[in-house]
Amino acid sequence: MKPLFIVLSAPSGAGKTTLCDLLLQNYPEICYSVSCTTRKPRLNEEDGVDYHFLPEEAFKRLIAEGQFLEHALVHDNYYGTLKAPVYDVLREGQCMLLDIDVAGAGQIRDHVASLPDGDPLKAGFVDIFINPPSMEELLARLEHRATDSQAVIEKRIRNARQELARANEYMYQVTNDDLDTAFKRLCDIINVKAELI
Repeated sequence: MKPLFIVLSAPSGAGKTTLCDLLLQNYPEICYSVSCTTRKPRLNEEDGVDYHFLPEEAFKRLIAEGQFLEHALVHDNYYGTLKAPVYDVLREGQCMLLDIDVAGAGQIRDHVASLPDGDPLKAGFVDIFINPPSMEELLARLEHRATDSQAVIEKRIRNARQELARANEYMYQVTNDDLDTAFKRLCDIINVKAELI
């Protein structure tokens, strides 16, 4: 497989994490991008595996140096994706997978568009939006999880509507109505894109 830079986005509850896990299990050449953050590690989180945990001063210095593909301040903590690890993976002939929100994906899309044609990020770039079958099904999935309060679920639904409004910005969309079918569609997109590079 040619080195791809794969960006996946979806509303909470659409099944993006499950689809990412399936990609990583079925494609040994795909690496998962580990983001940086200034928040403190949660229980059982490991530095370099779940996130790269950085002091705020170090994160801000990296922003000033232009080291991030994308970054954002979320709930008083910074999050971001460093350029260097993505380039390293692509130069090794592997693929890089990013699981990211629509705002981060938009920043990456703008950055990729500004790159020269020969750049490996531009050559291998593909972004895919995972749709839920319907808002009703998304609500049912979030309620079935039983991990969030009603207020959090309502916030996730409001966010989902905003995210779905930006789905057309992506090269491809996959509706996760059936996991096996959605995964096959995802694989088809990745396999075709790899052949086109």
